[in-house]
Amino acid sequence: MECCLKCLGGIPYPSLIATILLYAGVALFCGCGHEALSGTVTILQNYFEVIRGPGDGLDVFTIIDIIKYVIYGIASAFFVYGILLMVEGFFTSGAIKDLYGDFKITTCGRCVSAWFIMLTYIFMLAWLGVTAFTSLPVFMYFNIWTICQNTTVLEGASLCLDPRQFGVVPIGEEKTVCAGSEKFYKMCESNELDMTFHLFVCALAGAGAAVIAMGNNNQAFLLSG
Repeated sequence: MECCLKCLGGIPYPSLIATILLYAGVALFCGCGHEALSGTVTILQNYFEVIRGPGDGLDVFTIIDIIKYVIYGIASAFFVYGILLMVEGFFTSGAIKDLYGDFKITTCGRCVSAWFIMLTYIFMLAWLGVTAFTSLPVFMYFNIWTICQNTTVLEGASLCLDPRQFGVVPIGEEKTVCAGSEKFYKMCESNELDMTFHLFVCALAGAGAAVIAMGNNNQAFLLSG
């Protein structure tokens, strides 16, 4: 019993909670973001008749594929980084010092701790950018959702959706879908639009949770040091 209590007392709970929150935020961002991008492809193809360009040109579908591969890399990298943060939290916590006695920290150990703190701050700033970037599709889908809601309230309203204003298609291509058309009402009543919008909102929440987790992790490092 005493051994178990000592082990439980040696757990750096702030670092543990921050690491769990980091995993949850990254998983929510990567999973929901990936599915939201797939839903965006479906909406563009089914309702706006946007097709993949021939060759290796940089169109919206190529950009979506690139973002998906970036999501795969983020998920893999932060799975490993979360483990490293947890290990660092164990060896820098005050509970470990109380458990095994005070010891002299070497210069190498101080450098490793400082490096982790600096790297976590850099990642936190990068995730702030990711959070800001994720808010753009949320804003876009919120506008589309608002237009769909207004057509049910305002009868005879001439409302249109033009993907050119979001930079989805080139200026020369006209892919406008207006209220009154069959495609417009099918899109507004489809599960793809509602699900994709909420998936982007969840991805935004996950990115924000990752930012909070890394900030808390750094605070735990500084307080334990």
